[in-house]
Amino acid sequence: MPRLWARIINRHRIERQATYDCQYSEVEEALTELCREFDIPRPIWLEKHCREYEEFRRTQFLPEHFMEEVPFQKLEIEYLDDDDRSRRSRDPRNQFDGF
Repeated sequence: MPRLWARIINRHRIERQATYDCQYSEVEEALTELCREFDIPRPIWLEKHCREYEEFRRTQFLPEHFMEEVPFQKLEIEYLDDDDRSRRSRDPRNQFDGF
């Protein structure tokens, strides 16, 4: 089942992590539940986060994205899809033609 993986990072180390089963479009509800599990305030979801999530299936929240003070350097979320499809860039500069 697809899920959202959240990590609290402080000093380049994962302090806490959790996953929440959800569909791709349910990211904001999953983020709310994960923040409740971590006992932290929910960050502000900006257009920047939407773009990163759409393009890379991941984004990060820094302390300035929270209304309250938080005791960590960033909160990262990443959507994990279990369909085993390879995700490759469509950029022509990254095409592999073989040898």
